[in-house]
Amino acid sequence: MSERKRYAIVGTGSRAGMYVDAAAGLYNDYADLVGLCDLSQARMDWHNRGLQTRGLPPAPTYQADDFDRMIEETKPDTVIVTTVDAWHHEYIARSLDHGCDVISEKPLTTTLDRLQKIDEAIKRSGKSLRVTFNYRYAPAYARFRELIRDGVVGRPLAVDFSWVLDTSHGADYFRRWHREKENSGGLLVHKATHHFDLVNWWIDSYPRQVFALGDLLFYGKANAEARGEHYSYARYTGEEAAQDDPFALRLDEKEAYAGLYLAAEKETGYIRDRNVFGEPITAEDTMAVSARYANGVLLSYCLVAYAPWEGLRVAVTGTRGRLEMEVTETVTHLKPDSASAAASKGAFKSTRIRAFPMFGEGYEVDAPVAAGGHGGADPLMLDDLFLADGPPDPLKRAATYMDGAASILVGIAANMSIESGDLIDVGELFDLAR
Repeated sequence: MSERKRYAIVGTGSRAGMYVDAAAGLYNDYADLVGLCDLSQARMDWHNRGLQTRGLPPAPTYQADDFDRMIEETKPDTVIVTTVDAWHHEYIARSLDHGCDVISEKPLTTTLDRLQKIDEAIKRSGKSLRVTFNYRYAPAYARFRELIRDGVVGRPLAVDFSWVLDTSHGADYFRRWHREKENSGGLLVHKATHHFDLVNWWIDSYPRQVFALGDLLFYGKANAEARGEHYSYARYTGEEAAQDDPFALRLDEKEAYAGLYLAAEKETGYIRDRNVFGEPITAEDTMAVSARYANGVLLSYCLVAYAPWEGLRVAVTGTRGRLEMEVTETVTHLKPDSASAAASKGAFKSTRIRAFPMFGEGYEVDAPVAAGGHGGADPLMLDDLFLADGPPDPLKRAATYMDGAASILVGIAANMSIESGDLIDVGELFDLAR
Protein backbone atom coordinates (compact mmCIF):
# COMPACT_ATOMS: atom_id res chain seq x y z
CA MET A 1 0.00 0.00 0.00
CA SER A 2 1.41 3.38 -1.01
CA GLU A 3 2.05 5.83 1.79
CA ARG A 4 -0.15 8.93 1.84
CA LYS A 5 1.91 12.10 1.29
CA ARG A 6 1.45 15.85 1.41
CA TYR A 7 2.19 17.92 -1.72
CA ALA A 8 2.52 21.64 -2.39
CA ILE A 9 2.81 23.17 -5.87
CA VAL A 10 4.71 26.35 -6.70
CA GLY A 11 3.88 27.83 -10.10
CA THR A 12 0.23 27.30 -11.10
CA GLY A 13 0.17 27.84 -14.85
CA SER A 14 -1.21 25.23 -17.23
CA ARG A 15 1.51 22.64 -16.54
CA ALA A 16 0.54 22.50 -12.87
CA GLY A 17 -2.88 21.28 -13.91
CA MET A 18 -1.60 17.74 -14.52
CA TYR A 19 -0.44 17.48 -10.90
CA VAL A 20 -3.53 19.14 -9.42
CA ASP A 21 -5.74 16.75 -11.39
CA ALA A 22 -3.61 13.78 -10.32
CA ALA A 23 -3.72 14.64 -6.63
CA ALA A 24 -7.45 15.37 -6.76
CA GLY A 25 -8.38 12.42 -8.94
CA LEU A 26 -6.74 9.05 -9.48
CA TYR A 27 -4.22 9.45 -6.63
CA ASN A 28 -6.51 11.11 -4.10
CA ASP A 29 -6.14 8.14 -1.75
CA TYR A 30 -2.37 8.73 -1.66
CA ALA A 31 -1.96 12.49 -2.06
CA ASP A 32 -3.05 15.54 -0.10
CA LEU A 33 -2.66 18.84 -1.95
CA VAL A 34 -1.86 21.16 0.97
CA GLY A 35 -0.76 24.36 -0.75
CA LEU A 36 -0.59 26.39 -3.96
CA CYS A 37 1.91 29.21 -4.48
CA ASP A 38 2.01 31.67 -7.37
CA LEU A 39 2.35 35.30 -8.41
CA SER A 40 -1.34 35.25 -9.38
CA GLN A 41 -4.30 34.72 -7.08
CA ALA A 42 -6.51 34.36 -10.17
CA ARG A 43 -4.55 31.32 -11.31
CA MET A 44 -4.67 29.64 -7.90
CA ASP A 45 -8.40 30.39 -7.63
CA TRP A 46 -8.96 28.76 -11.02
CA HIS A 47 -7.36 25.52 -9.84
CA ASN A 48 -9.30 25.66 -6.58
CA ARG A 49 -12.58 26.00 -8.42
CA GLY A 50 -11.65 22.79 -10.21
CA LEU A 51 -11.02 21.08 -6.86
CA GLN A 52 -14.38 22.21 -5.56
CA THR A 53 -16.21 20.85 -8.61
CA ARG A 54 -14.77 17.47 -7.58
CA GLY A 55 -16.22 17.89 -4.12
CA LEU A 56 -12.82 18.60 -2.57
CA PRO A 57 -11.87 21.53 -0.35
CA PRO A 58 -9.78 24.33 -1.92
CA ALA A 59 -6.06 24.20 -1.25
CA PRO A 60 -4.58 27.05 0.82
CA THR A 61 -3.05 29.70 -1.44
CA TYR A 62 0.13 31.70 -0.96
CA GLN A 63 1.70 34.53 -2.92
CA ALA A 64 5.20 33.94 -4.28
CA ASP A 65 6.72 36.09 -1.53
CA ASP A 66 5.14 33.78 1.04
CA PHE A 67 6.64 30.54 -0.28
CA ASP A 68 8.67 29.85 2.87
CA ARG A 69 5.63 30.53 5.04
CA MET A 70 3.65 28.03 2.96
CA ILE A 71 6.25 25.34 3.66
CA GLU A 72 6.31 26.14 7.38
CA GLU A 73 2.51 26.20 7.72
CA THR A 74 1.48 23.33 5.43
CA LYS A 75 4.47 21.02 6.02
CA PRO A 76 4.50 19.23 2.65
CA ASP A 77 6.51 16.07 2.19
CA THR A 78 7.15 17.02 -1.43
CA VAL A 79 7.16 20.30 -3.34
CA ILE A 80 6.29 20.21 -7.05
CA VAL A 81 8.04 23.00 -8.97
CA THR A 82 6.26 24.17 -12.14
CA THR A 83 7.35 27.81 -12.32
CA VAL A 84 9.09 29.66 -15.14
CA ASP A 85 12.29 27.71 -15.83
CA ALA A 86 14.63 30.47 -14.67
CA TRP A 87 13.09 30.34 -11.18
CA HIS A 88 13.33 26.56 -10.69
CA HIS A 89 16.62 26.71 -8.80
CA GLU A 90 15.25 29.13 -6.20
CA TYR A 91 12.28 27.00 -5.25
CA ILE A 92 14.15 23.70 -5.54
CA ALA A 93 16.93 24.87 -3.22
CA ARG A 94 14.58 26.46 -0.70
CA SER A 95 12.37 23.37 -0.63
CA LEU A 96 15.34 21.09 -0.07
CA ASP A 97 16.63 23.35 2.71
CA HIS A 98 13.22 23.10 4.39
CA GLY A 99 13.62 19.31 4.42
CA CYS A 100 11.22 18.57 1.58
CA ASP A 101 11.71 16.24 -1.34
CA VAL A 102 11.22 17.90 -4.73
CA ILE A 103 9.66 16.98 -8.06
CA SER A 104 10.71 19.47 -10.73
CA GLU A 105 9.30 19.97 -14.19
CA LYS A 106 11.92 19.82 -16.90
CA PRO A 107 14.28 21.51 -17.46
CA LEU A 108 15.93 21.26 -14.06
CA THR A 109 17.21 24.82 -14.51
CA THR A 110 18.64 27.07 -17.23
CA THR A 111 22.23 28.10 -16.46
CA LEU A 112 25.38 26.67 -14.93
CA ASP A 113 25.39 28.93 -11.86
CA ARG A 114 21.78 27.96 -11.11
CA LEU A 115 22.64 24.28 -11.44
CA GLN A 116 25.48 24.78 -8.96
CA LYS A 117 23.06 26.33 -6.44
CA ILE A 118 20.83 23.26 -6.73
CA ASP A 119 23.83 21.00 -6.37
CA GLU A 120 24.90 22.74 -3.17
CA ALA A 121 21.38 22.39 -1.74
CA ILE A 122 21.31 18.67 -2.60
CA LYS A 123 24.59 18.17 -0.73
CA ARG A 124 23.38 20.20 2.27
CA SER A 125 19.99 18.59 2.61
CA GLY A 126 20.40 14.98 1.55
CA LYS A 127 16.83 15.10 0.25
CA SER A 128 15.47 13.67 -3.01
CA LEU A 129 15.10 15.60 -6.29
CA ARG A 130 13.40 14.09 -9.33
CA VAL A 131 12.93 15.58 -12.80
CA THR A 132 9.78 14.73 -14.76
CA PHE A 133 11.02 13.39 -18.07
CA ASN A 134 7.71 11.98 -19.21
CA TYR A 135 9.05 10.94 -22.63
CA ARG A 136 10.94 8.10 -20.92
CA TYR A 137 7.57 6.54 -20.18
CA ALA A 138 6.23 6.67 -23.75
CA PRO A 139 5.91 3.02 -24.81
CA ALA A 140 7.62 3.55 -28.18
CA TYR A 141 10.62 5.30 -26.64
CA ALA A 142 10.86 2.65 -23.94
CA ARG A 143 10.82 -0.02 -26.64
CA PHE A 144 13.68 1.77 -28.40
CA ARG A 145 15.69 1.65 -25.17
CA GLU A 146 14.94 -2.06 -24.75
CA LEU A 147 16.22 -2.81 -28.23
CA ILE A 148 19.48 -0.95 -27.66
CA ARG A 149 19.90 -2.52 -24.21
CA ASP A 150 19.33 -5.97 -25.71
CA GLY A 151 22.14 -5.48 -28.22
CA VAL A 152 20.20 -5.10 -31.47
CA VAL A 153 22.79 -2.59 -32.74
CA GLY A 154 25.70 -4.03 -30.76
CA ARG A 155 27.72 -1.29 -29.08
CA PRO A 156 26.21 2.09 -30.05
CA LEU A 157 28.64 4.34 -31.94
CA ALA A 158 26.59 7.14 -33.53
CA VAL A 159 23.21 8.82 -32.98
CA ASP A 160 21.50 10.93 -35.66
CA PHE A 161 18.51 12.75 -34.13
CA SER A 162 16.21 15.31 -35.77
CA TRP A 163 13.20 16.77 -33.96
CA VAL A 164 10.82 19.15 -35.70
CA LEU A 165 8.16 21.31 -34.05
CA ASP A 166 5.29 22.46 -36.24
CA THR A 167 3.79 25.91 -36.78
CA SER A 168 1.26 25.33 -33.99
CA HIS A 169 3.35 23.83 -31.19
CA GLY A 170 6.70 25.29 -32.27
CA ALA A 171 5.21 28.73 -32.68
CA ASP A 172 3.79 28.58 -29.18
CA TYR A 173 7.26 28.85 -27.66
CA PHE A 174 7.51 32.22 -29.39
CA ARG A 175 4.18 33.48 -28.04
CA ARG A 176 5.14 32.78 -24.43
CA TRP A 177 7.86 33.70 -21.93
CA HIS A 178 10.04 30.99 -23.52
CA ARG A 179 10.90 33.34 -26.38
CA GLU A 180 13.17 35.33 -24.07
CA LYS A 181 16.25 33.22 -23.43
CA GLU A 182 16.82 34.63 -19.95
CA ASN A 183 13.55 32.96 -18.89
CA SER A 184 13.91 29.57 -20.57
CA GLY A 185 17.52 29.05 -21.60
CA GLY A 186 16.18 28.91 -25.16
CA LEU A 187 14.84 25.79 -26.83
CA LEU A 188 18.17 23.98 -26.42
CA VAL A 189 17.49 23.99 -22.68
CA HIS A 190 13.72 24.20 -22.34
CA LYS A 191 12.61 21.82 -25.10
CA ALA A 192 15.70 19.87 -26.11
CA THR A 193 16.33 18.78 -22.52
CA HIS A 194 13.67 16.13 -23.30
CA HIS A 195 15.58 14.99 -26.36
CA PHE A 196 19.03 15.02 -24.80
CA ASP A 197 17.67 13.03 -21.88
CA LEU A 198 16.30 10.42 -24.27
CA VAL A 199 19.71 10.09 -25.93
CA ASN A 200 21.49 9.87 -22.56
CA TRP A 201 19.00 7.23 -21.45
CA TRP A 202 19.01 5.23 -24.67
CA ILE A 203 22.80 4.92 -24.86
CA ASP A 204 23.31 4.87 -21.07
CA SER A 205 25.96 7.59 -20.99
CA TYR A 206 26.49 11.27 -20.23
CA PRO A 207 27.90 14.01 -22.51
CA ARG A 208 31.58 14.93 -22.54
CA GLN A 209 32.02 17.56 -25.31
CA VAL A 210 29.51 19.80 -27.13
CA PHE A 211 29.64 22.08 -30.15
CA ALA A 212 26.61 23.96 -31.52
CA LEU A 213 25.30 26.48 -34.01
CA GLY A 214 21.97 28.25 -33.70
CA ASP A 215 20.07 31.28 -34.91
CA LEU A 216 16.67 32.97 -35.09
CA LEU A 217 15.81 32.45 -38.77
CA PHE A 218 12.00 32.33 -39.01
CA TYR A 219 10.22 34.02 -36.10
CA GLY A 220 10.72 37.63 -35.00
CA LYS A 221 10.01 41.02 -36.55
CA ALA A 222 13.18 41.26 -38.65
CA ASN A 223 12.66 37.85 -40.28
CA ALA A 224 9.03 38.61 -41.06
CA GLU A 225 9.88 41.98 -42.60
CA ALA A 226 12.64 40.40 -44.69
CA ARG A 227 9.90 38.21 -46.21
CA GLY A 228 7.72 41.27 -46.83
CA GLU A 229 5.39 40.58 -43.87
CA HIS A 230 4.25 43.37 -41.55
CA TYR A 231 2.10 43.05 -38.42
CA SER A 232 0.40 45.89 -36.57
CA TYR A 233 -0.54 43.93 -33.44
CA ALA A 234 1.56 42.85 -30.48
CA ARG A 235 -0.81 40.06 -29.40
CA TYR A 236 -3.65 37.98 -30.85
CA THR A 237 -6.62 37.92 -28.43
CA GLY A 238 -9.14 40.64 -29.22
CA GLU A 239 -7.25 41.84 -32.29
CA GLU A 240 -9.54 42.02 -35.32
CA ALA A 241 -6.53 42.40 -37.62
CA ALA A 242 -5.31 38.98 -36.45
CA GLN A 243 -8.55 37.23 -37.39
CA ASP A 244 -7.04 35.36 -40.33
CA ASP A 245 -3.52 34.97 -38.95
CA PRO A 246 -2.69 31.23 -38.95
CA PHE A 247 -0.27 31.80 -36.04
CA ALA A 248 -2.94 33.39 -33.82
CA LEU A 249 -3.85 31.96 -30.42
CA ARG A 250 -6.95 33.46 -28.81
CA LEU A 251 -7.02 33.01 -25.06
CA ASP A 252 -10.76 33.66 -24.79
CA GLU A 253 -11.48 30.55 -26.90
CA LYS A 254 -10.04 28.17 -24.29
CA GLU A 255 -11.51 28.06 -20.80
CA ALA A 256 -8.21 27.11 -19.16
CA TYR A 257 -6.23 29.85 -20.91
CA ALA A 258 -8.88 32.44 -20.12
CA GLY A 259 -8.79 31.48 -16.44
CA LEU A 260 -5.06 30.95 -16.03
CA TYR A 261 -3.70 33.76 -18.20
CA LEU A 262 -6.24 36.29 -19.47
CA ALA A 263 -7.76 36.73 -16.00
CA ALA A 264 -4.29 37.04 -14.45
CA GLU A 265 -2.87 39.73 -16.74
CA LYS A 266 -3.63 42.65 -14.41
CA GLU A 267 -1.79 40.91 -11.56
CA THR A 268 1.22 39.66 -13.45
CA GLY A 269 1.56 41.72 -16.63
CA TYR A 270 2.22 38.46 -18.49
CA ILE A 271 0.81 38.24 -22.03
CA ARG A 272 0.42 34.60 -23.07
CA ASP A 273 -0.44 35.23 -26.73
CA ARG A 274 2.22 37.59 -28.08
CA ASN A 275 2.74 37.90 -31.83
CA VAL A 276 5.44 35.45 -32.91
CA PHE A 277 6.65 38.06 -35.39
CA GLY A 278 7.02 40.78 -32.78
CA GLU A 279 9.72 41.80 -30.30
CA PRO A 280 11.60 40.95 -28.20
CA ILE A 281 12.64 37.42 -29.15
CA THR A 282 16.09 36.27 -28.03
CA ALA A 283 15.74 32.48 -28.36
CA GLU A 284 16.86 30.60 -31.47
CA ASP A 285 14.39 28.70 -33.66
CA THR A 286 16.98 26.72 -35.68
CA MET A 287 19.71 24.70 -33.94
CA ALA A 288 22.33 22.07 -34.73
CA VAL A 289 24.37 20.31 -32.02
CA SER A 290 27.25 17.84 -32.11
CA ALA A 291 28.27 15.99 -28.97
CA ARG A 292 30.72 13.31 -27.85
CA TYR A 293 29.72 11.04 -24.96
CA ALA A 294 31.75 9.45 -22.20
CA ASN A 295 31.29 6.03 -23.84
CA GLY A 296 32.56 7.37 -27.18
CA VAL A 297 29.20 7.75 -28.94
CA LEU A 298 28.89 10.72 -31.30
CA LEU A 299 25.59 12.64 -31.51
CA SER A 300 24.30 14.78 -34.36
CA TYR A 301 21.15 16.67 -33.31
CA CYS A 302 18.93 19.18 -35.12
CA LEU A 303 15.89 21.12 -33.88
CA VAL A 304 13.65 23.46 -35.88
CA ALA A 305 10.50 25.12 -34.55
CA TYR A 306 8.57 26.02 -37.73
CA ALA A 307 8.07 22.79 -39.68
CA PRO A 308 4.86 21.76 -41.53
CA TRP A 309 4.70 18.56 -39.43
CA GLU A 310 5.72 17.57 -35.93
CA GLY A 311 7.73 14.62 -34.76
CA LEU A 312 11.15 13.00 -34.81
CA ARG A 313 13.52 10.86 -36.79
CA VAL A 314 16.29 9.11 -34.88
CA ALA A 315 18.82 6.46 -35.81
CA VAL A 316 21.36 4.66 -33.65
CA THR A 317 24.14 2.86 -35.50
CA GLY A 318 26.45 0.45 -33.74
CA THR A 319 28.87 -2.40 -34.20
CA ARG A 320 26.17 -4.88 -35.22
CA GLY A 321 23.61 -2.79 -37.07
CA ARG A 322 21.28 0.17 -37.08
CA LEU A 323 17.99 1.02 -35.36
CA GLU A 324 15.66 3.71 -36.74
CA MET A 325 12.50 5.29 -35.40
CA GLU A 326 10.12 7.82 -36.92
CA VAL A 327 7.28 9.42 -34.99
CA THR A 328 4.72 11.78 -36.51
CA GLU A 329 2.27 13.53 -34.24
CA THR A 330 -0.36 16.24 -34.28
CA VAL A 331 -0.59 18.64 -31.33
CA THR A 332 -4.21 19.50 -30.46
CA HIS A 333 -4.07 21.08 -26.99
CA LEU A 334 -3.74 24.61 -28.44
CA LYS A 335 -6.97 24.42 -30.43
CA PRO A 336 -10.10 26.26 -29.22
CA ASP A 337 -12.33 24.33 -26.81
CA SER A 338 -15.00 24.16 -29.54
CA ALA A 339 -12.61 22.24 -31.80
CA SER A 340 -10.25 20.43 -29.43
CA ALA A 341 -12.51 17.45 -28.65
CA ALA A 342 -13.10 16.66 -32.31
CA ALA A 343 -9.47 17.34 -33.13
CA SER A 344 -8.22 14.96 -30.44
CA LYS A 345 -10.47 12.17 -31.76
CA GLY A 346 -8.95 12.57 -35.19
CA ALA A 347 -5.43 13.37 -34.03
CA PHE A 348 -2.99 11.49 -36.19
CA LYS A 349 0.05 9.86 -34.73
CA SER A 350 2.21 7.18 -36.28
CA THR A 351 5.27 5.37 -35.01
CA ARG A 352 7.60 3.18 -36.99
CA ILE A 353 10.65 1.32 -35.69
CA ARG A 354 12.97 -0.61 -38.00
CA ALA A 355 16.07 -2.68 -37.28
CA PHE A 356 18.85 -3.31 -39.79
CA PRO A 357 21.35 -6.05 -38.86
CA MET A 358 24.86 -5.44 -40.17
CA PHE A 359 24.76 -8.40 -42.59
CA GLY A 360 21.08 -9.22 -42.73
CA GLU A 361 17.70 -8.04 -43.97
CA GLY A 362 16.02 -5.12 -42.23
CA TYR A 363 12.78 -5.78 -40.38
CA GLU A 364 9.93 -3.93 -38.68
CA VAL A 365 9.78 -3.87 -34.90
CA ASP A 366 6.49 -3.68 -33.06
CA ALA A 367 5.99 -0.09 -31.85
CA PRO A 368 3.64 -0.16 -28.84
CA VAL A 369 1.07 2.58 -28.34
CA ALA A 370 -0.94 3.67 -25.32
CA ALA A 371 -3.61 6.21 -24.43
CA GLY A 372 -2.74 9.40 -22.58
CA GLY A 373 -0.64 12.52 -22.98
CA HIS A 374 2.79 12.44 -24.61
CA GLY A 375 2.15 9.17 -26.42
CA GLY A 376 0.82 7.39 -23.33
CA ALA A 377 3.69 8.58 -21.16
CA ASP A 378 1.93 10.87 -18.67
CA PRO A 379 -0.25 8.24 -16.92
CA LEU A 380 2.74 5.93 -16.43
CA MET A 381 4.91 8.74 -15.11
CA LEU A 382 2.21 9.86 -12.67
CA ASP A 383 1.95 6.28 -11.37
CA ASP A 384 5.69 6.35 -10.77
CA LEU A 385 5.54 9.70 -8.98
CA PHE A 386 2.53 9.13 -6.74
CA LEU A 387 2.62 5.38 -6.05
CA ALA A 388 5.50 4.13 -3.91
CA ASP A 389 4.80 0.43 -4.38
CA GLY A 390 4.97 0.09 -8.15
CA PRO A 391 6.66 -2.86 -9.85
CA PRO A 392 10.45 -2.91 -10.46
CA ASP A 393 11.49 -1.00 -13.57
CA PRO A 394 14.48 -2.54 -15.37
CA LEU A 395 14.41 0.37 -17.84
CA LYS A 396 15.15 2.87 -15.04
CA ARG A 397 12.65 5.41 -16.31
CA ALA A 398 12.59 7.44 -13.09
CA ALA A 399 15.00 10.28 -13.83
CA THR A 400 17.44 11.19 -11.07
CA TYR A 401 18.86 14.59 -10.23
CA MET A 402 22.04 13.72 -12.15
CA ASP A 403 19.96 12.73 -15.17
CA GLY A 404 18.34 16.15 -15.02
CA ALA A 405 21.74 17.80 -14.75
CA ALA A 406 23.18 15.78 -17.66
CA SER A 407 20.34 16.72 -20.00
CA ILE A 408 20.52 20.46 -19.36
CA LEU A 409 24.31 20.45 -19.53
CA VAL A 410 24.10 19.54 -23.22
CA GLY A 411 21.86 22.57 -23.77
CA ILE A 412 23.87 24.88 -21.51
CA ALA A 413 27.11 23.85 -23.21
CA ALA A 414 25.42 24.28 -26.62
CA ASN A 415 24.35 27.82 -25.68
CA MET A 416 27.92 28.59 -24.60
CA SER A 417 29.23 27.17 -27.87
CA ILE A 418 26.81 29.25 -29.97
CA GLU A 419 27.97 32.38 -28.16
CA SER A 420 31.70 31.66 -28.25
CA GLY A 421 32.15 29.46 -31.31
CA ASP A 422 34.16 27.01 -29.17
CA LEU A 423 33.93 23.29 -28.44
CA ILE A 424 32.79 23.05 -24.81
CA ASP A 425 34.17 20.46 -22.39
CA VAL A 426 31.23 19.47 -20.19
CA GLY A 427 33.53 18.01 -17.53
CA GLU A 428 35.04 21.45 -16.96
CA LEU A 429 31.55 22.81 -16.22
CA PHE A 430 30.20 20.14 -13.88
CA ASP A 431 31.21 16.73 -12.57
CA LEU A 432 28.79 14.14 -13.95
CA ALA A 433 31.11 11.23 -13.17
CA ARG A 434 30.54 11.13 -9.41
